[in-house]
Amino acid sequence: MSETIAVIGGGPAGLMAAQVLSAAGRRVTVYERMPSLGRKFLMAGRGGLNLTHSEDFRPFLGRYGPAGKALKPILEAFTPADLIAWARDLGQPTFVGSSGRVFPESLKASPLLRAWLARLSAQGVTFRTRMTWTGWTSDGALAFENGEAVRPAATVLALGGASWARLGSDGAWAPVLTSQGVALSPFEPANGGFTVDWSPVFRERFAGQPLKATAITHGRRTVRGEAVVARYGIEGGAIYALSADLRAAVAAEGSTAIEIDLRPDLSVAQLAARLDRPRGGQSAATFLRKAANLSPLEINLLRETHGVALPADLTGAIKRAPLRLTGLQGIARAISTAGGVRLDAVDQQLMLKARPGVYVAGEMLDWEAPTGGYLLQACFATGAAAARAILARPPGGE
Repeated sequence: MSETIAVIGGGPAGLMAAQVLSAAGRRVTVYERMPSLGRKFLMAGRGGLNLTHSEDFRPFLGRYGPAGKALKPILEAFTPADLIAWARDLGQPTFVGSSGRVFPESLKASPLLRAWLARLSAQGVTFRTRMTWTGWTSDGALAFENGEAVRPAATVLALGGASWARLGSDGAWAPVLTSQGVALSPFEPANGGFTVDWSPVFRERFAGQPLKATAITHGRRTVRGEAVVARYGIEGGAIYALSADLRAAVAAEGSTAIEIDLRPDLSVAQLAARLDRPRGGQSAATFLRKAANLSPLEINLLRETHGVALPADLTGAIKRAPLRLTGLQGIARAISTAGGVRLDAVDQQLMLKARPGVYVAGEMLDWEAPTGGYLLQACFATGAAAARAILARPPGGE
């Protein structure tokens, strides 16, 4: 058996595992099926690379929902502050945006990835691209599509979820692990949009336009943020933050309703005072634009949700615009996926119970989180955790 450690997958989780291991003097080879490394990472940075979030740890952990309990020690061991320090050490200082999100000053992923790969190369990491892992041979070696078989001292699997197949994350590893007795949860779309039966006129006029500074309520949860009208329905950060609950409700009931507060910064009394003025000969649209500063999109959204003849209670209509979601977009359109290797299929060190010496990191694990830096933070943190677990293993130990 080689003393080299194999990391399969060249995204954030795999590269962080490689960094921690190689910094400790271990020999590491990263195997990546695509022609280059970090493709989804680069895509995530196209609109500004959101590395992590600056909020306090307790609400931060809450973004991971039921998986938060298992992820807590992992995120405590590699915190947002640690991720910020890591980026700074690579010559990429960060800043906190108005929403609390943390970005590199360059806003781009490419400078950070270049510096990272240079650091890994300097630490002796070997990269093998166009290497598709297919499982294990009958005698336990790692098998690759080109016929190679490798016997590492330990293995980190960091193959991503099932979204963005063209960037390498297609979930093709799932049957391989299932055949080894590894328990998996089915893949489901996360951070994706939901279907709304817009009127044709509204769809044609407003698709692609944002609803800024809204508060969206589903059940007992309210999330503030931005949503975007899509031709098929609605998407955006505030929707993504609720997506797990929305997905479950649509699956159970066939549809579900949300309420949109178009003026969350105004109390009911404050908004009512603005609307308590003579309308004169103004149309409803002109009155709402002047009195409540509503945009054409917002005014027409009120007509979509309350009817063309708006209710007499305009304050209530603006603060509680009901919208029914009738379906969700599939994995192909999702930013990330829920599902994957169940957390009870790994031990506290992220080692597969069914395959001793094999560790799992990143989006392969069955956790989900909204956009806003939470996805990357957990990928980095689980990669670091898997590497530290390997370093803590006794020689030849399981």
